[in-house]
Amino acid sequence: MFESYAVEVWYVLVELAPPLLVGLLLAGFLHVLLPAGLIYQALNRPGFMSTFKAVVIGVPLPLCSCSVVPTALGLKREGASNGATTGFLISTPSTGVDSILVSIAFLGWPFAVFKVFAAFATGIIGGLIADKVVPEQAVGIAAEQIPDGKVGHHGPLVEVVRYAIVDLYGAIDRWIILGILLAAAINIVLPSNFFQDIHWAQGLAGMLLMLIVAIPLYVCTTGSVPVAAAFIAAGMPLGAALVFLMAGPATNMATIGAVYRALGGHLLMVYIGTVIVMSIGFGLGFDFILSDVSGKPIHRHEQGWFGSASALLVVAVTAYLNVRRYRNRGLSKRHKDMGMWLTLQVEGMSCQHCLASVKKTLESIEGVESAIPNLDSGSVMIKGNGLDRNQLSAAVHQAGYKVR
Repeated sequence: MFESYAVEVWYVLVELAPPLLVGLLLAGFLHVLLPAGLIYQALNRPGFMSTFKAVVIGVPLPLCSCSVVPTALGLKREGASNGATTGFLISTPSTGVDSILVSIAFLGWPFAVFKVFAAFATGIIGGLIADKVVPEQAVGIAAEQIPDGKVGHHGPLVEVVRYAIVDLYGAIDRWIILGILLAAAINIVLPSNFFQDIHWAQGLAGMLLMLIVAIPLYVCTTGSVPVAAAFIAAGMPLGAALVFLMAGPATNMATIGAVYRALGGHLLMVYIGTVIVMSIGFGLGFDFILSDVSGKPIHRHEQGWFGSASALLVVAVTAYLNVRRYRNRGLSKRHKDMGMWLTLQVEGMSCQHCLASVKKTLESIEGVESAIPNLDSGSVMIKGNGLDRNQLSAAVHQAGYKVR
C-alpha cells in the first residue's frame, strides 16, 4: 500500500513540476520587468477602468489568498479604489501563470481557459459592485509614495530567481506538497468514477457541497489543481470541481478576518457574496456549455527526463526553503537569547510573502538596521538605533497586520 502511494505521489509531482517551474519564472520576469509604481498609479480612480486594470494585473500573479491580502491592502494604502482592491482580491488568488499552466497539464485547455475567464469576470463584477456599495472619491498618489526599483544588487536574473523561489514558491510550497499528497491519496482510495452514481454529488448539490468545503479551507491555487483533478478522476462533475477551484483559493477563515479588519464589513460581504454567487453560476455554466468536455487524466506516466528533472528540482528547492526557515528560526532565537534586538509579536503572518512584506515595511523605517520575522512563532526581531515600539507597531498595522 505504501509503495503504491509513493509511486502515485511521484506521478503527481512529475506532472505538476514542469508547469509550476515555468510559471514561477514567468512571474519572476513580470516582477522585474514591470516599472516600479506602474501598478499603484493605474488604480486610483473608482470605476470600470481601475477595476479592469487591477484584474488584468492580478490574474497572472501567482499569489495565494493569504499573501494577496497584504498585497491588496498595499494597493489600497497607496490610493487604489475600493473596486480595484476588491477586484484584485477576488481574481488574483483564483489564477496565476503557474496555476494556469498546471491546470492545462492536469485538466486540459478548455477547463483552464474557462477558469481564467471565470476569475476575470468575477473580479470585474465584484469590483464594480464594491464601487457602488462603498463609493469614494478618487485618491491621488504623491510622488514620494511610488516604490523604488525592484532589482537588487545582484542583477535582474538573480532577482527573477530569488523572487520566484523565496517570495512566491516560499509562500505556497507547503500547500503545494499538501495538495500533491492529498491528490495521490484520493487516487489510491477512491476508485474510478466513484462519484458518478452518487446523486447528491451531481449538479447544484455537488457544487454547494464543494462550496461548503472550500470557503473556510485554505487551499493554494496551484496545489488545489491536482486535488480537483483527482476528484474529477473519481467521477466528480467538472462544474463542481470549478466551484472548488474558484472558491477555495479565493477564501479562507484567515483572509476573511483580515479583509473585515482592514476594509470593513460592507466590502467583506461584497467579496464573499461575489465569490459564492459567481462560482456557482460559472459551475452551472461550465456544465451547460462544455458538458462534453472531460478532464485529463491525473497523470500521463510518460514525462521523460524533463519531467523527472523538474520534479527533483522542486524537491531540492522545497528542501532548501525548509532549511532556510530552520536557520532563520535559530538565528532569531540566538538574537533573542542575547537580548540584542527588540521583539514584536505580529498577528496575521501566514506565509513567506507575509514575512517579506513585514520585513520590507520595518526596514524602511529610519533607524532600523535589520528585521527578521519568524513564521512559526509570529515574532519579529528588530535591530537598530533609537527604536520606537509605537512607531514600529503603527508601521506593521499599516502593512495590514496586527501587533499583540
